[in-house]
Amino acid sequence: MAPKFEIEDLNAWFNSKQVLKNINMKIEEKAVTAIIGPSGCGKTTFIRCLNRMHEATPGARVSGKVLFNGVNIYDNGVDPVMIRRKIGMVFQKPNPFPMMSIYDNVAAGLKLNGVRDKKTLDVVVRRSLELANLWDEVKYELNNSGASLSGGQQQRLCIARALAVEPEVLLMDESCSALDPIATAKIEILIRKLAENYTIVIVTHNMQQAARVSDYTAFLYLGKLIEYGPTKQIFENPKHELTEKYLTGEFG
Repeated sequence: MAPKFEIEDLNAWFNSKQVLKNINMKIEEKAVTAIIGPSGCGKTTFIRCLNRMHEATPGARVSGKVLFNGVNIYDNGVDPVMIRRKIGMVFQKPNPFPMMSIYDNVAAGLKLNGVRDKKTLDVVVRRSLELANLWDEVKYELNNSGASLSGGQQQRLCIARALAVEPEVLLMDESCSALDPIATAKIEILIRKLAENYTIVIVTHNMQQAARVSDYTAFLYLGKLIEYGPTKQIFENPKHELTEKYLTGEFG
């Protein structure tokens, strides 16, 4: 199976500060890839480069290639809006639209893309909430505000919202860091289930989480990719001394 992403000589800057340096890696399809490393090493910038969100920040720029299904997303003529539809993102803090109902939160992306048929919306909202393991908890409360849910439910609502527009990839930036252990466990189970049909890339500061849920792990340090491979190998037999020092807690 061809990789979902092939990243070639990826560099990223905020104004004059370079935050990613010559990243080269492939991300496999229908697998969970974890991006780990100390704070400030470029993890979030890296995943924001995978769906062209990095360039939305004033002063930010990118060089190199990000091939998605074999096409460089930074080529002239590639529509960043279409890329962000195919490559969804779930952020660190749950961010449901507070003035919208649970139903409208999930349907928002579809409505933005011109879908108005109530039957179609009903089907997609239910399917997306089921995929996010949230339907049974909210099926009688669809008209309630998305902000009325618990933190863990809000994060699953955001996952349902991302799934509603039928992406191929889900990027998850520290999506459990604001949640309690029970809510975190639910999201981790969900990530493994979703990987049967989606390519998932997670940024996490929680190494135990990376070990539990990912198939592959990439270790970034000071903007460079230090080591990348199957999670089991990275955690049990790291090839690079820096990786070992980070995993054993010598720095972080």
